[in-house]
Amino acid sequence: MAKAEKTETSYSASDITVLEGLDPVRKRPGMYIGSTGPAGLHHLIWEVVDNAVDEAMAGHCTRIDVTLLADGGCRVSDDGRGIPVDPHPQYKGKSAAEVVLTVLHAGGKFGGAGYKVSGGLHGVGVSVVNALSTRLTLEIDRNGDHHKLEFKDGGNVDGKLEIVGKAPRDRTGTTVTFYPDPSIFEETDFRAQTVLERLQIMAFLNRGLEIRLADERPDRQQTQAYKYNGGIVDYVKHLNAAKESLFKKVVSYEVIEETMEVEVALQWNSSYNESIYSYANGISTIEGGMHEDGFRKALTIAVNKYARAANLLKEKEENLTGEDIREGLTAIISVRLGEPQFEGQTKAKLGNVPVRSMVEKATNAKLAEWLEENPREAKQVVQKAALAARARVAARSARDLTRRKSALDGAGLPGKLVDCSGRDARLSELFIVEGNSAGGSAKDARNPVTQAILPIRGKILNVERARIDKMLKNAEVQALIAAIGAGLAEDFDLAKIRYHKIILLADADVDGSHIRTLLLTFFFRQMKPLVEAGHVYVAQPPLFSTLVGKEKAYLKDEAAKNRFLEENPNHKNDFQRLKGLGEMDFDELRDTTMEASKRSLLQINVEQAALADEVCSVLMGEDVELRRQFIQTNAKDVRFLDI
Repeated sequence: MAKAEKTETSYSASDITVLEGLDPVRKRPGMYIGSTGPAGLHHLIWEVVDNAVDEAMAGHCTRIDVTLLADGGCRVSDDGRGIPVDPHPQYKGKSAAEVVLTVLHAGGKFGGAGYKVSGGLHGVGVSVVNALSTRLTLEIDRNGDHHKLEFKDGGNVDGKLEIVGKAPRDRTGTTVTFYPDPSIFEETDFRAQTVLERLQIMAFLNRGLEIRLADERPDRQQTQAYKYNGGIVDYVKHLNAAKESLFKKVVSYEVIEETMEVEVALQWNSSYNESIYSYANGISTIEGGMHEDGFRKALTIAVNKYARAANLLKEKEENLTGEDIREGLTAIISVRLGEPQFEGQTKAKLGNVPVRSMVEKATNAKLAEWLEENPREAKQVVQKAALAARARVAARSARDLTRRKSALDGAGLPGKLVDCSGRDARLSELFIVEGNSAGGSAKDARNPVTQAILPIRGKILNVERARIDKMLKNAEVQALIAAIGAGLAEDFDLAKIRYHKIILLADADVDGSHIRTLLLTFFFRQMKPLVEAGHVYVAQPPLFSTLVGKEKAYLKDEAAKNRFLEENPNHKNDFQRLKGLGEMDFDELRDTTMEASKRSLLQINVEQAALADEVCSVLMGEDVELRRQFIQTNAKDVRFLDI
């Protein structure tokens, strides 16, 4: 190998760059807020709200107000103690409030008696918000005075902390008003529904805390308040409201130790999926951790022990697995501890080993006690788990049969599949269309080298409401599995997919939206790596067409039609409603949906799309936490065709 030619470059002490103050945040914002997309934008609100919630957990705050301002900013106000305003002993000439807003890892959560527990472990929260804002105003009511300090251009102090008046009615608390920097974020428009869902969860986790949202933006004005005196018991009731609960009672218990405390609420429903959500100091640990591990282990032991003692499991019968017992379970695990050890700034997983044994011990004792005291409900839990165990065995047999059939018939491609002639999966696309008529139109309009067509009959089985053994017997599900060719669930092998674009092409009406949702639910539950790798697309057929001169214009929906009429008030031609794909002729289908896959992709955060509402309505009804987790997990994975 030829030796690389040297290039003369300087590399000395003068070439080592040191980022001062808040510069690291502006240089690498993703390290602190995850992304500069909508999720990162909303993370700014979470950081400020989390500080207010920390005051509530410390027993000093009863109400938090979040306001989406008409001019694009956001204001978060609490009635806590107020950030200290006296001079900071380490930073001469600076108040403690200024230090908190301008120095990373500065706060009242690294020792001392300021906070026993806190969600803002890293101490970079509000200073990061300051760094990523064009303007930030800090107002503090403390010691009877109203203090004010302003920042501009990414955290630069604009003046000194000043007393500008008296605190109204001797109020105490902190108010932060900030304006996200458009040069940092892809967009700066907050989504009210996203904020509402997060605030509601925080209210559930902090019993008795009132959290209000006011949206003051033109044409979007609304107010909403949350306060739950039942705390996470109310949370479980809320999550199960759209489901059929096995029994009315919600199991709940709480154990408090010197440095840790755990609170658990759970209830079973008639569905086939578990919904376990864990939190540490109010932070959602979406990847679980030690607290969740302890709960799962103890739950399995406690139910099996009770089933044996009550003779609901015979001597020769195998123990129920954790998966069997958790079928249809909705559970909230909330722990609070002084020194939480999270993995990364996003705090997705809790690593404190002692908390596992505490949760395990609490669940073993308290749940065993509840089962003994509620024999009728306990029997229902065991019976449901036993049914799940039988279904698990049947599903294993069905999967084994599916594997054997695939091995014998060479992947067993479904007869309805109109395959493409190309064999390079990276260039191949599978259009899943609604009905045979749409399949015929799509077949005529496609590029036969790279585009395959699979028509499905109407609304496929809702896999959220069917066990896997029933699902594997469904003809449409079988066709999807065979066409994609990579298996299912834990057997799914992404390397074996036959197409790198799976494009859902349903009608533009309500039924089409429902079918698209059912398909997305199937992929999300049974082929999740396909979604996570960005291979799932949604093509949106237009609902209307009209002639503009000699050219045909396509309009996505009623809103697009209304905008078109506003922009073209003298338009005289009629609008044709293209309800079904089967009604489109060759040119219409090719000009809109089929050719869309060749254009540039517009990756849209799921938070901003109706998809979030559709998927979550099928997944868990009004289950806002699953909805939030789906959005957070798949914001970059479900893509939409730019048409």
